[in-house]
Amino acid sequence: MDIKEKIFGGKLMKNKNELNFKDLKMTCNSNIFNFETTQELKDITTGIGQERGIKALEFGLQVDVKGYNLYIEGPSGVGKTMYTKNYLNKISKKQKTPNDWCYIYNFDNPNEPIAVSLPAGQGKEFKNAMDGFILEVKKDIKKTFNANDFEKEKALLKQEFEEKRSSILDKLNVDASKHNFQVKSSQNGIYMMPIVNGKAIDEEEFDKLDDEIKQVYEEKSSIVQAQIMDAIEQIKIIERQSDKKISEWQSNIALLTINVHINYLKSQFKRNKKITKFLNDVKQDVLKNVSYFVDEDKEKEKQQQMNPAQRKQDPSLNYRVNLFVDNSNTEGAPVIMDSNYSYHNIFGTLEYEILWFIKKNRPYNVKTRSFTTSKWWLHHFPSKRFITK
Repeated sequence: MDIKEKIFGGKLMKNKNELNFKDLKMTCNSNIFNFETTQELKDITTGIGQERGIKALEFGLQVDVKGYNLYIEGPSGVGKTMYTKNYLNKISKKQKTPNDWCYIYNFDNPNEPIAVSLPAGQGKEFKNAMDGFILEVKKDIKKTFNANDFEKEKALLKQEFEEKRSSILDKLNVDASKHNFQVKSSQNGIYMMPIVNGKAIDEEEFDKLDDEIKQVYEEKSSIVQAQIMDAIEQIKIIERQSDKKISEWQSNIALLTINVHINYLKSQFKRNKKITKFLNDVKQDVLKNVSYFVDEDKEKEKQQQMNPAQRKQDPSLNYRVNLFVDNSNTEGAPVIMDSNYSYHNIFGTLEYEILWFIKKNRPYNVKTRSFTTSKWWLHHFPSKRFITK
């Protein structure tokens, strides 16, 4: 007999505290609910109890002073993180949206990129604008410099140089003929040939001449050589002048093409001095590399056949914008959750790229380039950090 059972008057009596099997099941009257499933219910956004803690949290969030942080502690499962996150999401919508941040190339010091802050959304616009600029300016330069009118004008400038060069060589021939020498030009340079009996002779025929005649020609040859050196110097001068003239002419034509795009970008971001200077530097760099952009396809084919260390980098890569904080889709102030409170996760890191060059088949480390991986929220909200435990 169970110890919980007793017999009174021949009857089996149960303990008054013993439960019936029906009592072991919790039943709930579904008629008291006015919904079909819990998916129809709204999430709880307020705290469950903890009135004093909630008031303290709300008060602390109103203290918008640098250096004031909040630390929340309490039993597990009471909703600390949930309520903090929900409340921050609520009030953050009313806060000012932080700026975008991007890096642009520093033409004065390439190892130190320039950080630029722009109103939310403008960072993405600036990046897209520069990407479009690169494509458009390359297309326009190729179109301009591959046109028939350009080739004709360039041919006229080169013809002017060739005429001056021919004039110098003609005068040189006249002067050399006075000393019985003929001057000829080739791809390897200018050379002279002695004239005997009105005919220019080669080296073998010259060796057959009498020693006295050869002696006379050798004495005169020094005079002709000096004349040749003077002519070469004159040709080099006019060649440099011609190259400079063609380069300036190309730059002036390219400037008209580039200014259309640069001036438009300046008008879009005229309030930012860093961007204005950057655009001026980009313009000058494009003018320096016009020849590369004109023959870009040929240059790329040539670069592929070269040693990687000797390849020339595409100048337009320096015109791109590195957008590392994009708040174009952010409404109000962002709320960031981080469950790993490491130093690098909070303050960012520095990464390094080692640059090498090859000298006599041996690698040399020339310099180290650093890259900043910054935790961008520190730029905007240094006054508040939330730690829950």
